[in-house]
Amino acid sequence: MTVASLSHPTLVPAAPVSRGARAFRLWLLVLIGLVLVMVTVGGATRLTGSGLSITEWKPITGAIPPLSAADWAKEFELYRASPQYKLQNAGMSLAEFQFIYWWEWGHRQLGRFIGLVMLGGFLAFWAARVVTGRMALLTFGLGLLLALQGTIGWIMVASGLQPGMVAVAPVKLTLHLTFACLFFIGLVVMASHWGAFGERKVGTAGLKAAAWALVLAVLAQIALGGLVAGSKAGFTYNTWPLMDGALIPPVEHLFKVRPFWENFVDNPTMVQFNHRIGAYLLLGFAIWHAIAARGTGAAKMARMLAVFVLLQGLMGIVTLLLVVPLWAGLAHQAFAMLVLLVAVIHAMRIDPVSV
Repeated sequence: MTVASLSHPTLVPAAPVSRGARAFRLWLLVLIGLVLVMVTVGGATRLTGSGLSITEWKPITGAIPPLSAADWAKEFELYRASPQYKLQNAGMSLAEFQFIYWWEWGHRQLGRFIGLVMLGGFLAFWAARVVTGRMALLTFGLGLLLALQGTIGWIMVASGLQPGMVAVAPVKLTLHLTFACLFFIGLVVMASHWGAFGERKVGTAGLKAAAWALVLAVLAQIALGGLVAGSKAGFTYNTWPLMDGALIPPVEHLFKVRPFWENFVDNPTMVQFNHRIGAYLLLGFAIWHAIAARGTGAAKMARMLAVFVLLQGLMGIVTLLLVVPLWAGLAHQAFAMLVLLVAVIHAMRIDPVSV
């Protein structure tokens, strides 16, 4: 399944206007909202250091939290056997463990709930023949993408339970976030096709291609943000626009890790520098796109997207200068998803056929 296959008018049948179609559209909007909440809760789980508090993956029975003192003692004992406890949180009290446990449990529960909403909705709409043929296959494909996302989430957690680890691997965290964004994009594309975000606007083929390139640029910047989060790069170089007094850090700081490629995922200096440069490039691209859209029906949305990118950049600067307090980190992550939402809606609404 690709974005093109969802958005191209010859590949997806026109959505009928009916009560079933409206219900299907509402279901997609609910899922979009749930993913926004899920990504935000995931950010809170990371910033509170809660992601490794549950050391087992039990898709069914794991939905039941500890219900007795004996259950809590068992869960705490499992956590105390983990490298994170031994190397970072030794001496943690049961109450402190319960705090991080509930964050991770809530995150997993929300994931289960989204899965149930996805599966239940698909089966209901398929049985009622609201979605058939190619649209049913595309919807099923989104469900598979969600299942893959959950699996990547456990692989990510498992990476943090390896000997000597006190956090998940940055690359795996970034994959987890990126696949959440891909699922989110798929939902927004499908909801747009079903008329959830207004009518299409006159544009050009070039403008539409640039809009989709902007979507990819936003996705890439979010992925760079995932590497910042995974390597805790936001807690270093807490000045702007300079990094430790320089616009570009010394080469020996940017490439201090061996092997060479690991600098791009594990070296906080390089990771934060790349995220900064990505933000500047993205903002320049968004402003250029807004200028290019002048005189078209897509101009207003293009300007809105440029403003959102600017606000997100300013929020990132504030988060950095304040050394990533919980509220700022969550706001920055949540707003990144809103930027992605606006970018996809904008790209979907441009109609080059009408020009």
